[in-house]
Amino acid sequence: MARVTGGTTPRVVAVIAFEDVQLLDVTGPAEVFGTANHFGARYDVRTVSPSGADVRTSSGVRIGVDGGAGDLPPRLSTVVVAGRRDWRQAVADAAVVECVTEVVRRADRVTSVCAGAFLLAQVGALDGRRAATHWRLADELAAAYPQVHVEADPLFVTDGPVTTSAGVTAGIDLALSLVEDDHGPDLARDVARELVVFMARPAGQSQFSARLTPREARHPHLRRVMDTVVADPAAPHSLHSLARDVGVSPRHLSRLFRGETGMSPGQYLEAVRLESAQLLLEAGDEPVETVASRSGFGSSETMRRTFQHTLGIAPTTYRARFRSTRPAP
Repeated sequence: MARVTGGTTPRVVAVIAFEDVQLLDVTGPAEVFGTANHFGARYDVRTVSPSGADVRTSSGVRIGVDGGAGDLPPRLSTVVVAGRRDWRQAVADAAVVECVTEVVRRADRVTSVCAGAFLLAQVGALDGRRAATHWRLADELAAAYPQVHVEADPLFVTDGPVTTSAGVTAGIDLALSLVEDDHGPDLARDVARELVVFMARPAGQSQFSARLTPREARHPHLRRVMDTVVADPAAPHSLHSLARDVGVSPRHLSRLFRGETGMSPGQYLEAVRLESAQLLLEAGDEPVETVASRSGFGSSETMRRTFQHTLGIAPTTYRARFRSTRPAP
């Protein structure tokens, strides 16, 4: 995979689609490249499928393709590998894997959107590289392909000539970054404005992920402690008081937490308090200081630091972004 160079020859971008592919994985990047052409870029965007036939996406919408891998030029500027929710079906489909292998081999720059990272991993394109995927699939990618260094939070990750993105709409962020690499920030900014999207989206995937606080525990002592914390996050919990409540030593309780949740008691407590604060911010109008007190942070500054460290945004920004699709009056 060679470095992409400039010139007047159109850059051929091949987008690989297949049955049950996610529609936006295909159309998001394609729209970015197509819009860039209106501002002076020269991209030749071609959508291909393993069979060369049109495909039905996961939303039921059919999309036309320009043929199969054999209909593409010998060398390609960029390949975009889209994904499908059931990535196991994708990597088990010999025709899809063969198509990805062939097109990746001929591309100067290799990219994937969402679960498309599993296909790149399957064909070895991510071996020893850092990669991103949808936050919900990050652990699965790491487990299925241990040779890939998965990063769960970034919207996209570039490692050499390979760029992988997070879920669905993050393919737009990825494509904008490629346009900027090819044509500079001014043209990429024009595209972002035209599409009414962020040039660089604030924060990473953490702000969008479902609450990941562990819910269940096998050990009865641990279940009881977790229930106690969830029932009243604002109580003055400590490792010693929680251990005393269930009649074990602090060291033993810490081992139970690590063994079943991968977290320390303190980390679990902070996660529960963070989730409590998120719910309060989404559902009500209480001042941030009140939310901090009710969720157990004690002060708005402590809560702000936790939000910033874990989610990458401030509590007030979180409320504005996730409470409603309508702007505040």
